Amino acid sequence: MLRRSFLTTAAVAALMGTAVQAAPEDFADMEQVNLRLAHVVNEQDGFHVAAERFAELVDERTGGKISVEIFPNATLGDERTLLEGMQIGSIDMGVITAGPVSNFLPEMAVFELPFLFPSNEAAYEVLDGEVGQEVLGRLENVNLKGLAYAERGFRNLTNSVRPVASPDDMDGMRIRVMENPVYIDTFRELGANAIPMAWTEALTAMQQDTIDGQENPVGVVHSFKLDETQDYMTMTRHSYAPAIFVMGLPVWNQFSGEAQQVLMDSAQDAAEYERAHNAEMEEQQMDELRERGMEIDMNPDLDAFKAQIQPVYEQYGEEFGDLLSRIQSQTN
Repeated sequence: MLRRSFLTTAAVAALMGTAVQAAPEDFADMEQVNLRLAHVVNEQDGFHVAAERFAELVDERTGGKISVEIFPNATLGDERTLLEGMQIGSIDMGVITAGPVSNFLPEMAVFELPFLFPSNEAAYEVLDGEVGQEVLGRLENVNLKGLAYAERGFRNLTNSVRPVASPDDMDGMRIRVMENPVYIDTFRELGANAIPMAWTEALTAMQQDTIDGQENPVGVVHSFKLDETQDYMTMTRHSYAPAIFVMGLPVWNQFSGEAQQVLMDSAQDAAEYERAHNAEMEEQQMDELRERGMEIDMNPDLDAFKAQIQPVYEQYGEEFGDLLSRIQSQTN
């Protein structure tokens, strides 16, 4: 059990009605805690950048009393396994793509409806605002604690068969998607054979040609060297994928209020750091992919894509209640 401290600087400030962040010395009497943070991608990925920044900030802000050990490359399991472990307290926390999170909290999938966000900035405004924070808070209903939205980013299509300029070019393609109904239905409407599977399985499937393609942000395509199996990328930017700094509620509840605030603030700051990093790196990564032989279509027929996925909105519009209309009122 973690030792809670009383009448620290921040606690006194709270009693007096002022807002003062806890200082490292406020954790002097706290027992040392090591958190294990897991994710499923490699050390070149934005998730790892976010995780490292989070670890640095937490260590600094607690005077080293809370340390964070990072486990990349799915060493502790795929994303569903990680979330299930957090629920029962066997895994502390992770940076998890929002798609798998929606299997535990269905309304999380509202953010990944196709062509919902016109820009990164529009996505950040919604996620960091009232709607995003409301959904994040609902994770407590499934024994998880959402800390902040990092990002996977805008997703694009890659494949090993042919250039894709419009939905007609996708007819019959075997495309790996996340285990998320919105993604499955989106790609079925686009004419593809949508195949849901974990990312670790998808990498092997691409190497063995049991699938033709996948969809992910540029950073993932680059860091996993997907150009070695995928010849074509189409900049569809069809969906913005958040990622969640998430912790198991059993672990979260062991911390004092001051420590919880440090964890939340550090997650938000690390998320914003990762967003800036991703924006800075994308052009460089695309240039490197081209140099390695990948053909990139920068101007597909997005109007045709948007028209063909309208049934997805008809199907899910009521399911997400007023969340969708509230998002659209902010982004339109």
